Amino acid sequence: MLKVVLSIAGSDSSGGAGVQADLKTFSAFGVFGATAVTALTAQNTLGVRSVANLDAQFVAAQIQAVLDDLPVAAAKSGMLSRTEIIEVVAAAVRERSIPNLVVDPVMVAARGDLLLTPGAVAALREHMFPLAVLVTPNLRETEILLGREEINGRDAMRRAARELVHIGARAALVTGGALEGDALDVFFDGHETHEYSMPRCGTARAHGAGCTLSAAIAARLALGDVLPDAIGAAKRFVTSAIARSPALGGGARPLNHLAPDKT
Repeated sequence: MLKVVLSIAGSDSSGGAGVQADLKTFSAFGVFGATAVTALTAQNTLGVRSVANLDAQFVAAQIQAVLDDLPVAAAKSGMLSRTEIIEVVAAAVRERSIPNLVVDPVMVAARGDLLLTPGAVAALREHMFPLAVLVTPNLRETEILLGREEINGRDAMRRAARELVHIGARAALVTGGALEGDALDVFFDGHETHEYSMPRCGTARAHGAGCTLSAAIAARLALGDVLPDAIGAAKRFVTSAIARSPALGGGARPLNHLAPDKT
């Protein structure tokens, strides 16, 4: 049976991130993508110009409509910008026992634009972390979640992954795309630490890499991978998509989801 994966995230008008990137990623892995849109953004590769948050109850209605009809095998959350939205999403995940939830705690866009209200950070930690099989913050998001500055190396990433589990995550993948050298991500699940490293692609800053990574992990979990294998496959996919990124726009480069490595 064709696997269904649900994206609960914001819309990116330029198509590089958010639900648009998620749906492209789901298709690349051969799973059927469904969506519950949390916010509309007016943005392009240069930055975010405006954000319109959707009503929390309408977000909940989208999730319920999908779950009432489709056999969702995994889900990912992205931009959950307000406490009210976080609470209704968490309630739906809990009450409907949505499996294989990957939480990408989207807080800052590629150009540095803030996408999450300060009061929502605590709600994200409290309500979403315990429900997720994995959280996937980048370095800046990890700093915000932990209230720390300058997570800037392998050792600091390993400590941060452990701290994220200590504050409620079942497993954490701290992504280090902003660091110099090879692109390193560090995983901790309360027992084991894994490091995922790939040579850095010689391209400009990527737009939508975090969204694509979390969507790819959710897709592989839906297909039956165990978590470390799902992360490895997703890491290779994102690296390949960045290496093949098209020269579109004047800012951060969107990924090419059409023909990367999916092994």
